[in-house]
Amino acid sequence: MEYTDGQRQAIGTLDDPLLIIACAGSGKTQVISQRIVAILRRPGVEPRNVVAFTFTDKAASELKDRTLTLIAEQLGDVHGLADMYIGTMHGFARAVLQDKVPATFKYSILDEIQGRLFTDRNYRKSGMATARAVVNGSSRPMKRYLDSRLYLQVMGILREEDVKVGEVPDSLDEALGMYRGLIHSHHYFDYPELLRTAVDMLESAPEDDMAGALVRHIRDTVRYVVVDEYQDTNHIQERIIRALCRFGANLCVVGDDDQTIYQWRGSTVDNIQTFTRRYKGVRSVNLDDNFRSSLAVVALAKSAVESLVSERLTKNMVAAGHQVFERGDLLALDFADPDAEAVWICDRITELRGSAFQDTADALARGLSWSDMAVLFRSVSKDADPLVAELKRRGIPYIIKGLARLFDAPEIQACVRCFEYIVDETDAAAVRAAWHAADLGLNEDALIAGLQILEAAKDWKPGERWNTYNIQRTYLNFLEAAGLREDTIPSAGDPVRGELVFYNLGKFSQAISDFEQIHFQSKPEEKYRAFAKWLQYHAPSYYEESDADVGYASPDAVTIATVHQAKGMQWPAVFIPALRKNRFPSKRQGGVGIFHVLPQSAVPDADRYRGTPEDEARLFYVALTRAQKYLALTYSPGGNKLYNTRSPFFDLATRNNKVLTAAVPYSGPRLTPRPRHELPDVTLSFSELKFLFECPYQFKLRFLYGFNPPLHEALGYGKSVHDVMAEIHKKAIDGTVVTDADVAELVDRHLSVPFAYPALKEDLRNAARKAVRRYLAENAEALPHTMYSEQQVQVRIAPGITVDGRIDLIRRLDTDEVSIVDFKSTERAQAEDVTRDQLHVYALGYQELTGTSADLVEVLNLDARARSTRELVNDQLLTDIKLKIKSGGDDLRSNNLPRHRTWCSACVTCDLATICRDRPST
Repeated sequence: MEYTDGQRQAIGTLDDPLLIIACAGSGKTQVISQRIVAILRRPGVEPRNVVAFTFTDKAASELKDRTLTLIAEQLGDVHGLADMYIGTMHGFARAVLQDKVPATFKYSILDEIQGRLFTDRNYRKSGMATARAVVNGSSRPMKRYLDSRLYLQVMGILREEDVKVGEVPDSLDEALGMYRGLIHSHHYFDYPELLRTAVDMLESAPEDDMAGALVRHIRDTVRYVVVDEYQDTNHIQERIIRALCRFGANLCVVGDDDQTIYQWRGSTVDNIQTFTRRYKGVRSVNLDDNFRSSLAVVALAKSAVESLVSERLTKNMVAAGHQVFERGDLLALDFADPDAEAVWICDRITELRGSAFQDTADALARGLSWSDMAVLFRSVSKDADPLVAELKRRGIPYIIKGLARLFDAPEIQACVRCFEYIVDETDAAAVRAAWHAADLGLNEDALIAGLQILEAAKDWKPGERWNTYNIQRTYLNFLEAAGLREDTIPSAGDPVRGELVFYNLGKFSQAISDFEQIHFQSKPEEKYRAFAKWLQYHAPSYYEESDADVGYASPDAVTIATVHQAKGMQWPAVFIPALRKNRFPSKRQGGVGIFHVLPQSAVPDADRYRGTPEDEARLFYVALTRAQKYLALTYSPGGNKLYNTRSPFFDLATRNNKVLTAAVPYSGPRLTPRPRHELPDVTLSFSELKFLFECPYQFKLRFLYGFNPPLHEALGYGKSVHDVMAEIHKKAIDGTVVTDADVAELVDRHLSVPFAYPALKEDLRNAARKAVRRYLAENAEALPHTMYSEQQVQVRIAPGITVDGRIDLIRRLDTDEVSIVDFKSTERAQAEDVTRDQLHVYALGYQELTGTSADLVEVLNLDARARSTRELVNDQLLTDIKLKIKSGGDDLRSNNLPRHRTWCSACVTCDLATICRDRPST
């Protein structure tokens, strides 16, 4: 590949601290990847010496695949690539803590939704009742459900910011202590606590009892640190970066202050703007060439950011791509009302479908299709209704990114009615009416069968174990009884309707899991009533900011998204509607905010949390630069005098000489619409791979749609025993041999079975102690021969297809053979039968890690009642498994994930089989 002068400078600067200022569309992922290759060329450098941070998992997958491709092309076989970290900072924090700090092994992550549910349920213990909000001069306690998101924002700021401690009210300081104590007592990390725990340990001395192993690992291995999207880092992330570099690692940061759009989450543009003053000897390189967009899009975006943002790093974005500007590509149009605006957008989408477009300079032209169009709103929840209605009316397929509208979907409204019925808040007629309105092909007989499941769920039998009243099981049983199947949903000519409906139903299953993970131990009737209330009054707002995608499969459909969700993406045609003053740019929101709880004086540069006009301008710049060729900005009055005036962004666009204010019809060549099938980068864990091998459709239900199996009371037992074994073997590698006398303490430290009732928990504790003692008795002499414990491995089968995972144990036998060991307990919930295929995937991972071959693969069963297995590594099977993974990955990327033709052994053990097909009658 030919690189520009700026790109070559960035790639070749390896010894000095480096700031890469990368304009939109400047090919920064390629540059970062090539720079990592240059690092690995250096004598004495190993993959484990490199840490590269990205902002999202999607960006990490792209960077990792690009890097591995270049390594294979330019360096050939490089071993140990699994030890090179490319991912998010949160992922890194979790990985190093749960590799080097045994006390954190049993911690799990509370995401934003689960964190709110956990805080709401533990209103007093979480400190929420202790914290106060000062509104209109009077102090009031924070309110359960209504204020939980705000409370967690404040808790996050207190742990992530450089807060002035003396300015924090005593009640809030007390609340923070209560909140941190509560989550640690339940062995949870939320995202701020994960980073705070990691940074506290990373800043410790190498001799520290708790954190020493972690600090020594950083000191002895990390030599190069790369941080992408540096403009979006916050205070605690900057502390992590400094901690990683404090022993002399080279630092390279990449970003663009014009694309700082997460300041309302705490990111500070000051980090990138002052980088050259805060680090000594920094070299700066500009990547000014935009290879994505036409000269007209570049000119409009450049003029917008230059005129609206005062303090910027020096840069000069220029169009360097192949997209040709033609009059009519850029439009700024106003309409009488939102309905007329929606009609025109749909007209334009229909008109552009089939227009000739070249993806790259050397590609053949193709006809644009639905998925080449995106409509980007400042707020989907507030402004997208007219467009959604018009798209539905015309039968134009669309997807809404994230879950903001999940609870508006007719099928989800019908699901909600089901749980209202269970707690007697609606009647059977309303349930039937909701499912008929959803038009999923269910007849009266099917709904009567489903209602019988709901009726049975009301039967609160005294003395029954609470697991009997599992919400997820009720949901799946209802879908089974009603006979709802993806392939029987009426399509009305829309080939993706069944897929999108099941995607929504799968996300509802995830919502059940979020709720039930926190409320599993509640009394059954209380749990169902709380769930129904949560669905009615709180769940839609909880998921409003969620950003889950459809999965690996990408339907050929128009994308509707917020500008924030569109960061890092591009489309041939982009529409930015609802350009109204006070909407985009957004006005500061009223109501109770973080500075009603935390004094503004306590937070440095507090204004960024409120949002500034310059923040909105940067967001507008990001929206504009998502477009490759066609860009339409539209305005209509919003029906409220607050939103009846044109946005200054719209008026700015009308003053640009590349923009027309009256549409002209497309007059170029027309081709058959053909969506661009960008192959997504697929990274599978070993357990996901097992499901893909076992049944492709089960994989689709679980990982593309999000259906979850019912929680089991013993869930966590297998991992707990795993964690005990991990600590035993990590100690062995360091020269410490665990004895029988240590077992009780080890098991108590690692046992985490949050859904077990007391008697079951004690049984599991005793079972774990017996299993570990038995293992030590049988393997004590082998412990000093431990080579690796919980070793990260990676198998890259083909471009875009990677398998990541951890091998439980790699040991050298007294025969001098290397054996790969997987531990198994038949008592563990959701037991994974480790197949021969999986074991040979481990063998492939070991081969890529070390460049040598293992001799044996073993399953050591920790249950005395079950047998262990041991066999030689089969070279032919290694070759076959590579082909099998590649085939599975290709099927996944092309959404070719069929069900088995008949009920089989995989169906018998599948929790989701009955939403795939009917059970056999015998």
